[in-house]
This record gives sequence, structure tokens and C-alpha cells, in this order.
Amino acid sequence: MGVLSGLQPQAVFHFFEELCAIPHGSHNTKAISDYLVAFAEERHLKFRQDELNNVIIWKAPTAGYEHAPAVMIQGHMDMVAEKDADCPKDMEKEGLDLFVEGDAVGARGTTLGGDDGIAVAMALAVLDGNDIPHGPLECLFTVDEEVGMLGARGLDASDLTAKYMLNVDSEEEKVLTVSCAGSTRLVCTLPVERSAFRGTVCALTVDGLMGGHSGEEIHKCRANSNILMGRALIELMNVTGLRIIALSGGAKDNAIPRDAKALIAVEDFAAAKAAVEALDTAVKNEYRTADPDVQIGLAPAETDLVPLDENSTRRVATFLFCAPNGVQMMSAEVAGLVQTSLNLGQVSTEDSTVTARFMIRSSVNSQAAETTEKVIALTKLLGGTVDIPAAYSAWQYRPESHLRDVMVEAFRAVYGEEPKIAALHAGLECGILSGKMPELDCISFGPDLMNIHTPRERLHIASTERTWALMLETLKRLK
Repeated sequence: MGVLSGLQPQAVFHFFEELCAIPHGSHNTKAISDYLVAFAEERHLKFRQDELNNVIIWKAPTAGYEHAPAVMIQGHMDMVAEKDADCPKDMEKEGLDLFVEGDAVGARGTTLGGDDGIAVAMALAVLDGNDIPHGPLECLFTVDEEVGMLGARGLDASDLTAKYMLNVDSEEEKVLTVSCAGSTRLVCTLPVERSAFRGTVCALTVDGLMGGHSGEEIHKCRANSNILMGRALIELMNVTGLRIIALSGGAKDNAIPRDAKALIAVEDFAAAKAAVEALDTAVKNEYRTADPDVQIGLAPAETDLVPLDENSTRRVATFLFCAPNGVQMMSAEVAGLVQTSLNLGQVSTEDSTVTARFMIRSSVNSQAAETTEKVIALTKLLGGTVDIPAAYSAWQYRPESHLRDVMVEAFRAVYGEEPKIAALHAGLECGILSGKMPELDCISFGPDLMNIHTPRERLHIASTERTWALMLETLKRLK
């Protein structure tokens, strides 16, 4: 008897427990991919496993659904493999230790992988069932979603014909997600030269910021430490001679940076100190609600590094001061949705270069391209170059969606109430897959999952049962 054997829906939790017995953190998906292949072979279902370990399993329609459009059930098989500091488990080699606590399933000392193992389990339960009405099925299981959606990005979709896609990768029940942002990563490099400069060496700091997710929290008007650093440098250059020596700010391009530091040399320390104090007072007032602990400071420091020359200093400061950042446009179709934004997430210096890293997000591909060109134009004007290491398509909101209409009716039948229709200013595999299959009509949904990506992750049982009922009712109605 398995730990989850008494839970409903029985088939879903049976497969979920089998999946949890297989190590399947990101970049460690071969074993679970092979498990899916063996599942298909045992049931004589057509399948394809690619070189990335993505798996597609096809199933013929049930009686009466021979002429129904093909439906894709989609989720990712990898999980974020995190554990408590005192947990001895080797998550590269060992399965999870599941437990049931009230209305929730968890794993002792580790993440649970309900994100997105529950999608895989639901798809397997549909594929395994003999009494579930459905049209032609194409069940797609991708790898390495948690580390950049690598499986979806590398997928060959040429043999996929689905008209509708049910993506089970949302963590809040009763929400139907109908759009998400695509993203573009930019790496901007400014060449710099160095020369001796007589002045007082100082540390200019911006810290105390809240930071946050560059998609889900970009609309909260929080300060960006790299942008504030650019503002501070320009204001200092207006009152004294200044040279930049070194710059650093932010940890990731997809996180709003919380702090930044510059080593600088100034001709007039007293003037510089007064300017920083005035700026500190101003930004405390500007961000008193959105970022109340912001602070900008200047203190003497020491270094043996040679400063940037005057031209390089001015170009770098201008770049940071003028770089577009934050919300660029709100959606006119979905209330409260950020349509396009960008985040200057990281700044760093080497001997002969200063590098800035941006993440652009947009649910409209043309606006993502426009915003990208703005950053490129600024960088080139200041003598720099731009590299684009990664980009994927947006999943744009459809004013007319047959799948949405059908699923809303299914939701009413299951819940007796209206669903919440939502859009994300963050990434889902729906964006990449709809970019590969432009006619694909998508919905993302899922059961309640709490504290994902942490050892306190919990999957709610009753929510899973209701979500399963919604999936079955939707499949039944897509005829």
C-alpha cells in the first residue's frame, strides 16, 4: 500500500506517488523520461522521446469523439530539488518521502515537486483510463522548465496537431490563466578605458531595497538599485569631477536588484557628500510607500584600481541614468496586467568593460521587439554592443477563445460559480509552445499548491480532486 493509496482521485495520486519515487530534479530527467516511455510501451500507445528527454504520448479518441479536435495535456516533468539543511537525502539518486497531513501532501525535508508532477500524474491517469470521454490526445511532458524552459524551447513540434492545450502548471485553484509574457534577455557591454585621476576614493552605495520578481512584482513601483546608482552618479558629476572605478549591482537579471555599489574617485568630497545626502532625502520621500527602507550613502574607501577615464565614466553613468526600466505599458484588454516591462537586473565591471543585463517581458511580441531595440539603440549610441542569449514568444490574450468558453462552462458545472480569468506577467511554457504552434488555443490551471520550490511545499488533496473533475468535464465538452 502506498502512502497516497487512500486519496482521491485514486488514479492521479497513484501515478503521482510513482513519479515521486523517481529522482527528477532539473537536469536529472532521464529516469523519469524513461518511466514515461515504459508507461506508453506497456499500453501500446504511440510515443516519441527526443534527445532532450521530452516525451509525447498519443492516444486515439474514444467512441463518439472520432471527429473531435486534438487536445494536448501538457506539463513539465522536472522539479526544483531543494531540501532542508539537515536532510540527508541525496535528491539526485533517491525518491521522496511522502506524507499526508490533513488535506495536504508533503515530502519530509524536501520539495514535493507538485510543480509540476501533478500535471504529469493527471495526464497519465487520462491516458490510462478506459472510461474517460475525450478526443484525440497529445500528452506533452517537457524537461527542465524550472531552469529556463529548455525542453519546450528545444522541442520539435512538427508532428503535433493539437488545436487546444490544457497546461496544468498553475498553483491557484479556480483561476484560469489565459495569457503570459514572453521574455528576452539582453547583455549590454560598454568598452571602457582607464587612466590615472587625483581624487578622494569613496564607496557610493544604494541599499535597503525590497527587490522582488521582475515579472510578478514589477508593477509595485519598487526602486531599482542600478537605476538609482545611475541617477546618483549623474548628480555627483554635476557638482564635482568624478571617475568610476568599479560597479556592481544585482544578483539576477530576472530579479529587481536590491543593492548596488560603486567605487568612485571625486575631486570635492564635501560637495559629493552633500549631494548624496540631498539625493538620499529625495528618494526616501519618493519611495516612502513602495520602498521605505531605501538609502543612498557615501563613505571614504581605498583601492589600488585605476579609474575609468572621463569619457568612459560619462558613458557608463549616462547608460545607467537613461536606460529604460520598469513598466512600459499596461494592458488595455486585461485589467491590471502589465503588458510590457523590462528590468536592469545586473551591472558589473571588468578591466576593460562594463556589462549590464536586462530581462524584457511582454505579452505582445512586437512590443518586446520595440523595447529591445530601445536598449540596443542606447547601447550602440554609447559605443557598446548587445548580445541576446535567450528569447521566447509571448502567449498573447485571445479576445475570442473557444477553449476558454468551453472551460468556463465546464467550471460552472463543476463548481457552481464563475472562475477567475487571469493573465501573468511571467513565463509559462504556453508562450513557447503557442509560438511554435500559432493556432494553439491554451488555458493554464491547476490545484492549490503552497510554498512551491521549498521543503514546505504542500499539494492540497480536495483541490486536486476538484481540478481533476474540471479536466474531465473539459475533455468531455471538447467534442
